[in-house]
Amino acid sequence: MDAKYASSCVEWEKCPETNLPEYAFIGRSNVGKSSLINMLTGTRGLARTSNTPGKTRLINHFIIDSAWYLVDLPGYGFARVGKKDRSVWEAMIRHYLTNRANLVYIFMLIDIRLEPQQSDLNFIRWMAVKELPFVIVFTKADKLSKDKLWKSQQIYLNTLNEEWEELPPIYITSSSDHRGKEEVLSLISESNRQYVEMRQ
Repeated sequence: MDAKYASSCVEWEKCPETNLPEYAFIGRSNVGKSSLINMLTGTRGLARTSNTPGKTRLINHFIIDSAWYLVDLPGYGFARVGKKDRSVWEAMIRHYLTNRANLVYIFMLIDIRLEPQQSDLNFIRWMAVKELPFVIVFTKADKLSKDKLWKSQQIYLNTLNEEWEELPPIYITSSSDHRGKEEVLSLISESNRQYVEMRQ
């Protein structure tokens, strides 16, 4: 896979002008987003990883195989930033997600080790109201035993089922042991094929 940095923008209007399909990755700070992106692309250091939450502060585009874009969005949650900065990030993210015509899927990353977080549930509700296409990607699966992984997943599914009649696609991943890589890339590959067919 050929993965290259393309651009970083504060405003969605300044994102690359393109007809190529793109996929946005978002989640709470410290969810393992950068590590997952690097794992999926097989490119170490493509997305910057840090022990300090909230380092991603721009809409970052990466061009993959000259065929599609992977978009790294700022995280949310407990990033050490002021209320003003958080509101700016939130507006930037929401404007991008609701206005980007070539956005195929939003990959909503959730730390499988944690109980359902209100910030995640609120963001999921918002995407549903806006009728945005998204999938749920549980991260850090290698940090739990098989039994605890299953229990944690069931707790989250039960929470979602309280409000949802049909759940979005769900993937279990780990950037350490590459779990879920094939499944996520398969979804992107099939979605790219459908995207091209629709535009022909």
